[in-house]
Amino acid sequence: MDILNTLVVFIFPILMLISAFYDLLTMRIPNILVGLVTLAFFGTALLMGMGFPGIGWHLAAGAVVLAVTFTFFALGWIGGGDAKLAAGIALWFGFDLLLPFLLYAAIVGGVLTLIILVSRRFMLPASFLRVGWIVKLHNEKTGIPYGIALAAAALMVYPQTPIFKHFADVPSQSEVLFEQLQSL
Repeated sequence: MDILNTLVVFIFPILMLISAFYDLLTMRIPNILVGLVTLAFFGTALLMGMGFPGIGWHLAAGAVVLAVTFTFFALGWIGGGDAKLAAGIALWFGFDLLLPFLLYAAIVGGVLTLIILVSRRFMLPASFLRVGWIVKLHNEKTGIPYGIALAAAALMVYPQTPIFKHFADVPSQSEVLFEQLQSL
């Protein structure tokens, strides 16, 4: 794998890690970060030679997710950054991998929410009271940094994407089977 392929393969995971940590530390996901996720998709899709119909379907998946998550935001269920990040992630997965992403996000998000809600029932150790983001996260009036769950779910699904497989030179299952049959 050459340097360009390596950069392309790791841009999405790096953006997901930044999103998760930014949300954990600030309880926000800035628009610039969501913009980078979106721009990185378009650049990567063009580099791999994804046609305009394919890009269109990925755009449609992002638009559907944005419509649903914006409704959740309007109802006060999630933050605006979470809604936009979910849509940006949907661009990378399209409809083909959208369901696994959403299922993983729901499971990870549920576990994360449960852990945070249970931990809020206990007093923080004195040494943690000096760490601003921990105090903020522990506050019952603060939401849940759902960007962590979105990023974790995205990282679980990303290796299955055509983008990852294209740039990581991952052989298909049929190629692996064919090589195994040849070695017999």
